Order: sequence, then C-alpha cells, then structure tokens
Amino acid sequence: MISKDVLKKIRKLEIRTKGLVNNIFGGEYQSAFKGQGMEFTEVRTYTYGDDIRQIDWNVTARNNEPYIKVFEEEREQTLMLCVDISPSGLFGSHSQTKMELAIEICAVMAFSAIKNSDKVGLLLFTDKVEKVIPPKKGKKHVLRLIREMYTTEPTGNSTDIAEALSYVNRLLNRKSIIVLASDFEDQNFEKQHKITSRKHDLVNLVIRDRLEEELPDFGIVPLLDAETGKQTVIDTSDKKVRIEFKKKVFRRKRELDNYFVKNRMDFVDIYTNESYVRPLTNFFRKRINRY
Repeated sequence: MISKDVLKKIRKLEIRTKGLVNNIFGGEYQSAFKGQGMEFTEVRTYTYGDDIRQIDWNVTARNNEPYIKVFEEEREQTLMLCVDISPSGLFGSHSQTKMELAIEICAVMAFSAIKNSDKVGLLLFTDKVEKVIPPKKGKKHVLRLIREMYTTEPTGNSTDIAEALSYVNRLLNRKSIIVLASDFEDQNFEKQHKITSRKHDLVNLVIRDRLEEELPDFGIVPLLDAETGKQTVIDTSDKKVRIEFKKKVFRRKRELDNYFVKNRMDFVDIYTNESYVRPLTNFFRKRINRY
C-alpha cells in the first residue's frame, strides 16, 4: 500500500516535470537523441531536385518513369534509467537529497521520452541490482517507475556501478539511451562503464551536494560514511583541515571529469542547491550542436 505522502510527492513531481517537458525539454530531448537509423516507407514518382541516388530502378523499369525510395528517421528508441539508490544518496544539505534530485531529473527524462513515443525502463541499484522494470511506453508506466524510485527500500549498503551496467548490457540487445544517475561514490567501475558507452548512448548524471565538497566552520564534528558506516571525528575550525578536505574532494572531482572527457562521454554535474534546468538545457543543446 502506497502512503498518502508518497502519492502526494508523485503527483507534485508529475505536475512540475510535465510542465518542464512541455515547455522546455520535450523538443530538446527529441533533437538531442536521434533515431537509430532510417527506415524505408514508400516509393513515389521522381520530381526535380530529388536525390538520384534514391532512384528505385526496379520500379522505374516496370513503370517507364523514374521512381525514388522514401526513407524516414527511425524515431522509436529505448531509454533506460539506471538510478543509484545507495545510502550516500540520502544526503542533502538543502531542500532535496541527492536521491530526490536524481528521481526528479529521471522523471523529466522519462516524460520527455514518452512524449516522443520512446520506451522507458528502470534499473535501481546499490552494490547489487535492487529492481528492474523492462522498457515500455505510456504515462501509466512512467508513473509506476517514479513510484518505484520513491518506494523501493534498498538492501545493499554501498555502490557498484559496474554490476548495474553489466546487467543492463545483458538486458538490452539493441542500442539504447542509458541515463546513469549517481554520485559516483565508487571505484573500479571503468571497464564495464566503457563497454556500456561503446554499446549504448550513455549519459552520466553526476549528483552532487556542496556541503560534501567544502566543510563549514562547525568546530569538532563527527562525519559518517553512509555506505561503509565508518565514523571520523574532525575539527572543522582548523583551516588546514578544511583546505585539505576541499583539495581531496576537488582532486577526485577532477579525476572523474577528466575520465569522462578523455573517453568522450556525456556527463552533467548537478547540485542539490541549484536548479537543474540550466545544466540540463545546456547539455541537450551541446548534443544538438554536436550532431
């Protein structure tokens, strides 16, 4: 039984994200994610200016006048949402946790996809695959996916991106759009990640929170790693401690960004304290300009 609070969240999210899809992201999505190829639709008589390379010589010979083949872009695609629901996603220093932000962005992507008659599927993961819902079309299906993102209780305690992507690669035989939403608090995922990028159209949504990057001066505070359970006590009033913490986080961020760039992978950094509209719009437009 779904609680009233969850139903209220889903309804509010549907209204907010569908408005963004109708006004901003629906058209951007269609332009940014091209179909997988061209499919034959019909033959028609040749008219001046047509590409002579498309002449159908068999039909032309039978009718004693030139006919050409007409092709249309194969529009239907599959969008697979791979969402990290490990404990580190429960952190949020502003109005949303990282996980809630990931759910909202994935809802935008899902509603954009069904607006363009694409199928949408879902894989939720921690250090194991928690739930898989095969791709289908339709608004009811997308609402089910959102419900599952809100209500699925994870059993794993850490993050294994490689395990999730390995499952996706086995599940989807045809090239698809894979949206990976995670804070990327993981190691040694690169091999499977690169395989997925070659096989599919992989988009990495890196969900971040500013408080995880720069410590405020709060004095002596305990820090708990949500995924390992390890607790560390640090003195945040010590400027050297704050500087060293910031350097360490920045180094990890730079390594991840350089990895994406080096391997020509799409990625979007999105923070819990900022609107995701601008970074997502910029991402779509960069893709459109690229093609």
